[in-house]
Amino acid sequence: MYHFDWAIFWQYLWPGTALQNPLIRYGLIATITCSILAQAVGVLLGLAAALGKMSKFAPFRWIADFYIWWFRGTPLLVQMVLLYYGLGVTHIFDFPDIHIIGITIIGAIQAGTLALAINEGAYMAEIVRAGIEAIDPGQMEAAKSLGMSYGLAMRRIILPQAAKVIIPPLGNEFNNMMKTTSLMTIISATELFFGYYQVNGRLFKPFELFLDASFYYLAMTTVWTFIQSRIEASLGERKQVRAPSTFQRIFRSSPMAH
Repeated sequence: MYHFDWAIFWQYLWPGTALQNPLIRYGLIATITCSILAQAVGVLLGLAAALGKMSKFAPFRWIADFYIWWFRGTPLLVQMVLLYYGLGVTHIFDFPDIHIIGITIIGAIQAGTLALAINEGAYMAEIVRAGIEAIDPGQMEAAKSLGMSYGLAMRRIILPQAAKVIIPPLGNEFNNMMKTTSLMTIISATELFFGYYQVNGRLFKPFELFLDASFYYLAMTTVWTFIQSRIEASLGERKQVRAPSTFQRIFRSSPMAH
């Protein structure tokens, strides 16, 4: 019969004692940092892929379609291993060391973050495209009638309004990103789960330690869920006030409006 070790459970759950272990402290910081970086890069890649998919230039559409097809259709774990072991991206790009709060992030964790970002970009592309297509096409036509270029109209008119549609699913993607970082264990990247995995290799208490790890992931996603709900509530309040859109403000200030 398995004896649950409460002393080990509380020692590696309570932040005051758990974070004294450098593996867990480093892993927690790395998990949060990599999640933010991967999501930010993923959003930029997704925006580029979405615009490419909607482009009138056929090669851009082909590249965007292939990117989305490949990275949405293959497992993230396979992509991560392929990038790190198969392509050896840390040697190809010679990533510089990243120093955060006295901790150096090198090698595997950078490759893992890159894999997460590229994979996330494929999913964000569809989210961004859906957000853009939710905006009335007449707004783009009206912007062009005012002499705006496609790029300027997209930046000033379409994307600010599409953001209200994009932000809720983007928040859900970031919530998932914080949990997905645990896959980086496969390439020995020192994130949160890998830290607990290493500690378990010394103490042989898998149930207590992995249960502790699950609580830390739960805490991170719970905090983010609260932040996301506040952001969405703020967007909802603005929508109820019915403030003039970016296009309406520009049109009212245009000489053609007088």
